[in-house]
Amino acid sequence: MQGDMAAPRDGTAAGVAMMCAGVACLSVNDALAKLLVTTYSPLQILFLRNLIALPVAIGLALTMGGPAALRSHRPAAHLVRGGLWIAATILFFTSFMHLGLAEATALIFVAPLFITALSAALLHEQVGPRRWLAVLAGFIGVLIVIRPGTAAFQPVSLLPVSTAFLYALLMLSARWLDPRESVWTMLLYLTGSSALLSAVVVPVVWTPIRLDDLWLFAAIALFGTAGMTMMTQAFRLAPPAIVAPLDYTGLVWATALGWLIWNEVPDRPAVVGASVIIASGLYVIWRERRSDGDTPR
Repeated sequence: MQGDMAAPRDGTAAGVAMMCAGVACLSVNDALAKLLVTTYSPLQILFLRNLIALPVAIGLALTMGGPAALRSHRPAAHLVRGGLWIAATILFFTSFMHLGLAEATALIFVAPLFITALSAALLHEQVGPRRWLAVLAGFIGVLIVIRPGTAAFQPVSLLPVSTAFLYALLMLSARWLDPRESVWTMLLYLTGSSALLSAVVVPVVWTPIRLDDLWLFAAIALFGTAGMTMMTQAFRLAPPAIVAPLDYTGLVWATALGWLIWNEVPDRPAVVGASVIIASGLYVIWRERRSDGDTPR
């Protein structure tokens, strides 16, 4: 009996470790993008990151899912998802030109609230009054961070919020995919379709790459791919209700990296607003998981 109980605990511990490491890697990925975006177009950064990561994604798909993982039953849906991913990433990277890393990261955490609102509007899913109140509270947190109508307001603050909206659409668009496709197929086609679509436009914004920056492009591909892979594995190893809230540890990493590299320190309204956004998102995640447990799928 004791041996039977050890496996789930071990799997949960591994999932928690994977999620924390994956979030840390994606935070480093964002910091590298903030360094690169002062010289290169966000589209060029995205294209090169995906191009370098594509062989790794192919190798992962083959290793974890076999040759069948290379085949998609609905390739057009992946192209649409790739377009959403490109648009979201460009908006997020562009915001780095004017916002601190922690502030931009805090605003993107409104994505779970958009997912809740859009699932009710587009998919006609049941959303109770408590979750609607949490969504409302989260958007109040956004207003606290961006402070519209004051001298501190920057229109560029709306870019991470728009990123969160597109990311929510990206998550909901997973419903369009064939249920036979594995997460490794989804990861491969998201990387590949983003590389393909961005390749069409990137010559227009191309800037010759300096030799000193080559390691930054290699690093952003490494950390971005590693982060996505580890977070994907985390959801396979541990219950989503446990690992999903750990995504918010990204704000700790973003704050630390912003301070270490650019000497950025979030002001009080940004901290208060971020706290409201995170608290609302955690409540929505908790209610969602509780609802999933009560209602069979």
